[in-house]
Amino acid sequence: MSGGPGPVAIPARLAAAEPAGSRAIGGLLDRLRAAELLRAVIGPGGVADRAGLSALEVTGIAEDSRAARAGSLFAALPGEHVDGHDFVAAAAAAGATIALVERPVEAPAIVQVVVASGHRALATAAAWWYGDPSSRLGVVGITGTDGKTTTSFLAVAALEAAGLPAGLTGTVAIRVGGRTEANPEHVTTPSAPRLQRALAAMAAAGDAVAVVETTSHGLAQERVGGVAYDAAIFTNLSHEHLEFHGTFEAYRAAKLSLFERLGAPGPAKVRPFARLAIVNADDPAGPLFAAAGRRAAARLLGYGIDPSADVRILAAHEDARQLVVRLGTPAGEEQLRLRLAGRFNAHNAAAVVALGLGWELDPGAVRAGLETVDHVPGRMERIEAGQPFRVVVDFAHSPAALAIVLDLLGPVARAGGGGLIAVFGSAGERDVAKRALMGRVAGERCRLVVATDEDPRAEDPVAILDQIAAGAEAAGMRRGDDLLLIPDRRTAIAEAFGRARPGDVVLLAGKGHERSIIYAAGEVPWDERAVAVEALAALGFGRPG
Repeated sequence: MSGGPGPVAIPARLAAAEPAGSRAIGGLLDRLRAAELLRAVIGPGGVADRAGLSALEVTGIAEDSRAARAGSLFAALPGEHVDGHDFVAAAAAAGATIALVERPVEAPAIVQVVVASGHRALATAAAWWYGDPSSRLGVVGITGTDGKTTTSFLAVAALEAAGLPAGLTGTVAIRVGGRTEANPEHVTTPSAPRLQRALAAMAAAGDAVAVVETTSHGLAQERVGGVAYDAAIFTNLSHEHLEFHGTFEAYRAAKLSLFERLGAPGPAKVRPFARLAIVNADDPAGPLFAAAGRRAAARLLGYGIDPSADVRILAAHEDARQLVVRLGTPAGEEQLRLRLAGRFNAHNAAAVVALGLGWELDPGAVRAGLETVDHVPGRMERIEAGQPFRVVVDFAHSPAALAIVLDLLGPVARAGGGGLIAVFGSAGERDVAKRALMGRVAGERCRLVVATDEDPRAEDPVAILDQIAAGAEAAGMRRGDDLLLIPDRRTAIAEAFGRARPGDVVLLAGKGHERSIIYAAGEVPWDERAVAVEALAALGFGRPG
């Protein structure tokens, strides 16, 4: 039984960031009071005075009762499926001596500290435990519906080329001290203890900057509480995650809170970085993010096609080898020769140029760094095995992202005399409203749509596909003809390839870099690229180039 989401895999070297020994609880209580600590509630057998509390020591922080040990501080977090308050007794039995709770519970031999927000208190505790690592780093937060991962990869490359070693936490990877490892989880912004642990490892490894993909979940659940951000980048905003936030307005407010955090009090920075608010000037929500940046007294920098942008995209031309982007900046025009596919990457690169501008980095070094990035795992990855049609793997899993990618690939297909085929699904226990929208997006653009499993979780996979199909049918597609519902993703990919004609472009969307598909019974290993290669081989095509 657990009071959290379950054990997670963390790159082994991050363990080096774990503090030696333990730290006294007195300082933690002071910090928690600053984070709206209401009162301490003492369970049976506990210590009833402040002096007694000060004598207790913390040996670790756990949000999962199975990870608790002697001397642990256990955070009882309310969740969507389980409530950590139900596992306080289990944490106490494992040796935890203090529990952060939002309400008192029956549990022997453990001190209960009642707080207004368990998530916020855990974030404060984690930052304290790891010694406020963000005070020793310049921290760049990147938020938005789409583009966070590519922008983060570009930012790391540009920062390092400009002489600032950079770490990364994000959807695809965790980077510490110049070494990058795949993120094994289906989570972009990790829990507060994992995030603070990673930041501490970056600081210990000599990184000067941390690039943190910052999701709406991470913001709303205070996973990034205690992180002192120096720069915030907004990519775009579209329909996503309404199953969690409830309304688009609440989703937008969560994203906006990243920019509001720029002005929040935090630990003094060991090395000061200019406070920046970097906003996509072409997005309808851009003015709201710009206003939040101004309220935080950050320097505002806009990027995009809009004439008001500080980093303006003047032109973008893509061929089979490169994406050439011409930018206008306060220092004059410059040209980028990016090795990434997709004209939308002009915006991602422009955001990083704005970061370099705000932090007064060498423009030539920033440009050189951007031009070294030749791919981002699971983002517009081409698979070539000698087949007469194109195959592209992309993580697009929102209506807007799917539309952007299909609109990009449409002209490529038409130029080759073919059409578009899309293979995609929609996650279970997630935003339901987007399913029909994605079906309609694909139905309006593709000659064949194959709806398949993404991560059904505990939902009925067929029911999810029916909801996707409703949108495709509204666009004029017919089941069994140009609309196929095939839950098994391997079979779906094979069927799409079998029906592909010379000149077609087959998009495999929604899984990208991820290494599993989540079903009710658990995770099943998955590698989209490898499965695609196997399916092509079964048709007689060789190894990818």
